[in-house]
Amino acid sequence: MPECKNCSSEHVVKSGIVRNKQRFLCKDCGFNFVEGDARTNEKIAAKKAMLILLYSLGKASFNMLAKLFDTWPSQVYRWVVQEGLALPEQEISGEIKEMEFDEMWHFIKAKKTSFGSSRPLIVAHGEPWLGCSAIVILRPSNGSMTK
Repeated sequence: MPECKNCSSEHVVKSGIVRNKQRFLCKDCGFNFVEGDARTNEKIAAKKAMLILLYSLGKASFNMLAKLFDTWPSQVYRWVVQEGLALPEQEISGEIKEMEFDEMWHFIKAKKTSFGSSRPLIVAHGEPWLGCSAIVILRPSNGSMTK
């Protein structure tokens, strides 16, 4: 008997036939599955590898990749997440503090093309409590002076 695809248990019993394939039922978690996966082949594996490579370069969106590889953006997302979860956990050295940045348009609710690296910015850094750092990036007001 095969092992469960969900929990890797060996307590599996036959559970009928679906589309001419033997179906199995896991007694531990109740998961139904068939042996093997006919939805993938060498062509799809190569497409997935190239898609992940292009996405990792940081220049392609899910929608653009879906159009290039003739698939759905949701499928591209699932492949990227699946590969991301397979990566080992990254370690952060003691000298570097972990920070999380939220995208600017999330706060502004619009993508501003006139706001970017070509304009001067004011950066305010604070430490609200020990171990927590806050950084605020703002555009200078019309009455302010820059060096």
